[in-house]
Amino acid sequence: MSPLPESLRREIEDFLYREARLADESRYDEWEALVADDMQYWVPRGRADYDPADRLSYINDNRARLATRIRQLKTGLRHAQTPPSPMRRVVSNIEILAVDHDAGVYTVGSNFVLYELAVQAGTSLRIWPGRVTHGLRRIDGELRMARKVVELVTAEAPQWNMAFLI
Repeated sequence: MSPLPESLRREIEDFLYREARLADESRYDEWEALVADDMQYWVPRGRADYDPADRLSYINDNRARLATRIRQLKTGLRHAQTPPSPMRRVVSNIEILAVDHDAGVYTVGSNFVLYELAVQAGTSLRIWPGRVTHGLRRIDGELRMARKVVELVTAEAPQWNMAFLI
């Protein structure tokens, strides 16, 4: 893979940081504006080395299901997130994994640690470490998420309720 122009690398990094911040701050409309019409949002149970149609996943949303998830979060009545958990994530080790300059498509991997203060569960601090693979595509000049795959370090263990955007 040929080196990316520094301006494109910075644009991709900025996109990942903005996406994480908007999810952390429950800014759902702005987060959803980053999503392509054919988005897949997948949190596999274990490694992402299987077809999600064939095995159980924690989350496997297409664009319509993701829109429903966001609408539910915005009601303020999602009991697992009432009140919403304060969250912050650290994004690191950003790598450009694949590039199709002609199509404006970029596959990007990064590590993250998400800290969630579950105030609805007696203020327990939950830590969600993992790796994300973003499929980004340029649409009308802007980067959009066409795919987000979240592989949790703890994916084989029992999980807390993921009633937020991870």
